Amino acid sequence: MATEKVTKRVALLVASVSSFITPFLGSSMNIALPAIGREFSMDVVYLSWLVTSYLLATAVFLVPFGRIADIYGRKRIFLFGTITFTVGSLLAVFAPNAHLLLVMRVLQGLGSAMVFGTGVAILISVYPLNERGKALGINVASVYLGLSLGPTLGGLFTHYMGWRSIFMVTAALGVLVIILVLSKLKGEWVEAAGEKFDLAGSLLYGSMILALMYGFSKVPSISGFLLLGAGVLGLLFFIWRELRVESPVLEMRLFRNNLAFTFSNLAALINYSATFAVGFILSLYLQYIQGYGEVQAGLILVFQPLMQFIFSPIAGRLSDRFEPRLVASIGMGFSALGIMLLIPLSKDTSLGYLIVCLVLLGFGFGLFSSPNTNAVMSAVQKKYYGVASGIIGTMRLLGQMFSMGVVTLIFSLYLGGMQVAPGSFPLFLKSIHLSFIIFAVLCVLGIAASLARGKVHDQEGHQEQASD
Repeated sequence: MATEKVTKRVALLVASVSSFITPFLGSSMNIALPAIGREFSMDVVYLSWLVTSYLLATAVFLVPFGRIADIYGRKRIFLFGTITFTVGSLLAVFAPNAHLLLVMRVLQGLGSAMVFGTGVAILISVYPLNERGKALGINVASVYLGLSLGPTLGGLFTHYMGWRSIFMVTAALGVLVIILVLSKLKGEWVEAAGEKFDLAGSLLYGSMILALMYGFSKVPSISGFLLLGAGVLGLLFFIWRELRVESPVLEMRLFRNNLAFTFSNLAALINYSATFAVGFILSLYLQYIQGYGEVQAGLILVFQPLMQFIFSPIAGRLSDRFEPRLVASIGMGFSALGIMLLIPLSKDTSLGYLIVCLVLLGFGFGLFSSPNTNAVMSAVQKKYYGVASGIIGTMRLLGQMFSMGVVTLIFSLYLGGMQVAPGSFPLFLKSIHLSFIIFAVLCVLGIAASLARGKVHDQEGHQEQASD
């Protein structure tokens, strides 16, 4: 029993530290983007690709690595992923130009795919059903702690030591996780040992995701529509094929007759589509339109993730006692309200008004995330934990990429290749308004998806409610 407690604590520590790193880097980079753009003379569209390229690489490989982890060992893949991410971070410190920095972001995405597909699966493997919400709440809180500290510390690092210092800090944290895994995390979790890995399906999956997301970023060009069409055809063929192979990379039958699993993933996709790019937009808005420096902008943006950090553990415990769909749906409602209030943003918008919007958005997202993850993972059998973790991670990443894709497309239509400057401020603000209108509509759709999932049952048939 003592060994089991130690394993649970170490697993939670390792998963939480790794969950802290990537959002810390992402939110730090949002603050550092103008500085990176100035050093490498990058326009706003190219800057957005520093975010999108990472998300794209992670999304392409996340589900395949989740399946590999189920077959060959979750801790092993988690460790390889952390090493890959750390190497990418270290090399990014020395990137001499924008192109090589972009390559390092892709390498970081590859490593993150291994980590995202295994971290939550390891937690679910060691924690029983009645403790999962608490563990997931703490894990999600570490994500939001990274998001909270990223803007503040990222602004300080960028201002006093340059944007490269952000990658150096990230690399150091990666080394810490590697040491913890090698020295403290004992045992291995292999629930699908002996099953075959679907290499052809993995290649098809990656190609399909790449075509869909890269094609979306190229719309409205002809090549963009062609890639989107190829991606849709690839998706249909992928579904047809995966239903017929013995050991599919993505078990499509998980979506059959399992409303909780299907709609929880759909809710995650919509939620991240509606909220992820908000930090990117507001970072540019605060620095370009309002004239704040990196440090001040970071301190302002910290209100959203700080609320998420405070309320996600509470939401996790609530999801152990009440229906996750109700907790998550209420959270989506607050997120929708926060985004709606951001639609009329202008040069004259007061700081207090903006902070209220960020607080509402953070509170709503904090209520949504861990209950929704709890619902997904409790709806599948143990041998599918890695795949289920990979699927919800993919929904998150696809949502984040779609969110950035919407913003990139709107920026391209309004600004073209122009850098953000006083002469282009009116067009920049118009693009912001349209982005928030689209995101508000998505939030409303997300509430519907969250409510439609029905009651959640675990793999043994017990409802995820306190009354049981």
